[in-house]
Amino acid sequence: MPLHSGKVPRWLYERMEKIGFAITELIIREYGTEGFLSRLSNPYWFQALGCVMGMDWHSSGITTSVMGSLKRAVNKHSQDLGLYICGGRGNLSRKTPLELADISRQFGIESNPLIRASRLSAKIDNTCLDDGFQLYLHCFILDRESHWAVVQQGMNKETKTARRYHWHAAEIASFVDNPQSAIIGSPKGIIVNMVDHRSSDSRNAVVSFMHEHPDRQVKELQALGFPVKRKLQLELFMPEHHDIRSSDLDAGRLGAILATAYEHQVTGFEEALLIPGVGPRTVQSLALVSEIVYGTPNRFSDPARFSFAHGGKDGHPFPVPIKTYDESISLLRTAIDHAKVGQKDRVDCIRRLHLFTKEIEQHCQPYADVQAAIDHEKRLSSSLGGRTCFSHQSVSSNVR
Repeated sequence: MPLHSGKVPRWLYERMEKIGFAITELIIREYGTEGFLSRLSNPYWFQALGCVMGMDWHSSGITTSVMGSLKRAVNKHSQDLGLYICGGRGNLSRKTPLELADISRQFGIESNPLIRASRLSAKIDNTCLDDGFQLYLHCFILDRESHWAVVQQGMNKETKTARRYHWHAAEIASFVDNPQSAIIGSPKGIIVNMVDHRSSDSRNAVVSFMHEHPDRQVKELQALGFPVKRKLQLELFMPEHHDIRSSDLDAGRLGAILATAYEHQVTGFEEALLIPGVGPRTVQSLALVSEIVYGTPNRFSDPARFSFAHGGKDGHPFPVPIKTYDESISLLRTAIDHAKVGQKDRVDCIRRLHLFTKEIEQHCQPYADVQAAIDHEKRLSSSLGGRTCFSHQSVSSNVR
C-alpha cells in the first residue's frame, strides 16, 4: 500500500469512531466476538471496512486510522462487548504487554499466553520475515475467552510503501509454521521467510548453529546463503494510482448496489426497510454497510467498491457526504438500540438489505459505469455536505 502523508481531520475521525463502533457491535450481536476477530484477520474485509468508514481506499492510513478509531470506541465499552484492543502505533505498541495484563485481570483470564502471543507475532513479522518492512504498528485484539487477533503494519522507507500483517489465533497451528492469516503485499523478489512451512530444516539449523563455538559461527556466517521462499497465498496489492478506476472493483457488484438505491423497480424498498424517510443515497450506503456485517469472505475481493458508501477523505472517488454519513450512523445506532430491548425489526431490515442486493446482482446482473457513478456522486456532493481533508470549514455532527 502506498504511504500517504497528512492526518485524518477531526470531523471524519469522530464519525469513524461512531460507525466503526456500530458495525462492531452489530457483528458481535450477530456472530459473537470470535466472528469479529475472524473478520479482522481477512485483509480484504479490513480494507473494505476502512473504505466504508471514509478513508483513502488504498493507502496505508487505513490501518492506523481504522485501528485507532476502533480502539477509542470499543475500549470504552469493553465490559459490555467482551472485546478489547491493545497497542497501536509507535510507543503505543510497546505498551501492549501492560494493557494485556490489565484487561486480563478485568476479564479474569490468564495474561502470560496473550503477552507471549503478542511478542511472538511482532518478532516474527519484524525479524523472521525479512521482506524489507519494519513494523511501526502492532494491535492485539482479544475477547474475554482469550480468543485473539493481531493487525500490524510495517514500512519500507525506500519504496514508500506499507505492508499489513493479519493473525488469528483460531488459524494458528504453530507460531513457526505459516502462522499469519494473510499479508498484504506484492512479490518483491527473494525474501527470507523463516516461518515458511518449508523452512523447518533452516530453523533446526539455526538452533544447532547457536550451540556452536563463536569461531565456528563466524566461519559459517561468511559462507551463508539464503534460499528462495514462497509467497503467502492470500495477498492484496494496492496500486499506486489514487483515483478509482473500473479495473479496481467489480462493476457488477457495484451495479447491484446502485440498482438497489436508484432503479424504479425497487423504489418501494423503503417500506420493506421499515425505516421511514430513508432516501436512495442512504440506502446505497446502508447496503454496503450491511455487506460489511453480513457478507461472506468472497464478497470482499474488490474493497474499492466500498468507497461508494461514504466517499474518501481525499476526494476519491468523491468527497465524504456528511449528511449521508450521519444518517447512516444514526440509523445503525437506532437499529442496535431497538434490538437491545427486543425490537429486532430494524436490524432484520439491515440484514434483508444485503440479501436483497445479492438477489438483484444474481438475477438482474446490472453493470455499473464506474466513471458515470463517480460523476453522479460529485454532482450530489454539495447537497450532501461533501467534504475532504482539504476542506477547512468546521462541521458539527447531529448524530444521536
